[in-house]
This record gives sequence, structure tokens and C-alpha cells, in this order.
Amino acid sequence: MLVSARSFAEYRAMFGLTDRDLNCGRRILDCPAGAASFVTEAGLRGIDAVAVDREYAVHREELGRLVERETRFKRERLARETADFARSWYTDADDLIRQWSANAQLFRADIAARPDRYVAAALPELPFTDGSFDLVLSSHLVFSYGNRLGEEFQRAALLELARVARWEVRIFPVVVYDTGERYRGLGRLREELADDGIGSRVEQVAYEFQPGGDEMLVLTCAGYRAPARSPSRAGAVDPVRWRHRESTGEGFGAA
Repeated sequence: MLVSARSFAEYRAMFGLTDRDLNCGRRILDCPAGAASFVTEAGLRGIDAVAVDREYAVHREELGRLVERETRFKRERLARETADFARSWYTDADDLIRQWSANAQLFRADIAARPDRYVAAALPELPFTDGSFDLVLSSHLVFSYGNRLGEEFQRAALLELARVARWEVRIFPVVVYDTGERYRGLGRLREELADDGIGSRVEQVAYEFQPGGDEMLVLTCAGYRAPARSPSRAGAVDPVRWRHRESTGEGFGAA
């Protein structure tokens, strides 16, 4: 799995983020975030955003440099695998490397300056209290690697993302990286989520890099109540709990 470093502008397009999504005092989670500059650039805009990635447990400030080195090392592979991809965001593999390197540099500076915004954790178990975020974003994991992760992981990951979301989860894309096809188990997963009280819909977005990868899955979580957590998880410390808003009148659904 290649650790990515996408930009704030790409996030806006991938997740169909509107000004209202970003500028109404909402709290946003990016999981997994890799070395993306979304949280960095969100912070510069006064947006309350937190990044989560398992790599932060081992690599923090140096992750940005590692991404730069990895993409350069894998340049020929990237060029080969993306030869037929859309060119609206990257003109070629070298342009992708340039953009990701610039985004990784922004990430590296921000994780050093605001370490509390970058939490070391991984799906399907996150160290946040229920409903800690208004909007949860998850890119290039759950379905991108669907052929490798397995449906049991996917269902657990989606339920966990819904647990920490007060209103909505957006997952992009819904195609498998290896095949370029929409994940075959998507309909079945949506039915199971509906049984748990989580609504869902597939929306087209104004972003496409991998051919056919222009859709996101949106989960509506306002009516979802997660089951009681196991003793080992119930005692987890929310590393950014001081930011948590307890009032049910605030957030994504507020006018």
C-alpha cells in the first residue's frame, strides 16, 4: 500500500466538500490520512480537523520525507500503473511526485508544529468517543484495497467510522485499485449497514484519477447508536477529547 500525500483541493473534489461542510464550525476527521496536507491546509483556514494514521506511531515528522522518497523510488511503477488514468489532476507520474512532495512538505511542518492534530491509530478501532466528529472522511483504503482487506474488516471499519461520526461519513473511492471495478460487495455491505441503522447512498463527485473512480459512499449516522464497547476499548483515552462538543444542538445538522 502506497502512503499518499493528497492536497486540500483534492479532498474538496474527492468528497464533494462544500463551503458549508467546511465553514460551519464542524469538526472533521481524516482517516487514514497518510501524509496528506488536508489537515494542514484546513488549519490555515480555521477548520477544526484531525488526522489519524497508523504510520504516526512509528513515523511522524519523517513520514513526509519517506513518502517523497518512496514515490521517487517507485516512479516507473507509478508511470506504468497510471498510464491510462485521467489527467485532470496529474499530467503524468512526475507531476504526481511533484505535487505529493509539496503536500508532504506541508504535512511535515504541520505535524511538528501541531502534533495533537495527528493521532496514531488505525481502523477498525479508533481512540475517540462516540460522535466525536461531525464529518468523517476516509480515502483510498476501505474499497481501494477491498480485494486484500476482506469484507469482515470493511464492515468493522465502516461501523467504526460511523461510531465516531455525529452526522456523516464519506468514503472515496468505491472502486478496487487492482481491478478498477466497483467493489462487488458494496450492495451487501450497504444492506448490513441499513440493518444497523446507518443509511447510505453513492454519489458522483467532480474528481477522477483512476478510471471509473468518481464516486463516493456516504453514510448517514445521526440515527446510529453503536453497541456498548468491550472493557478493553471502553477505557480508551480520546487524545483530542478536549475538543469534543457535547451539545447535540451543534454540528453537521445544525442550521
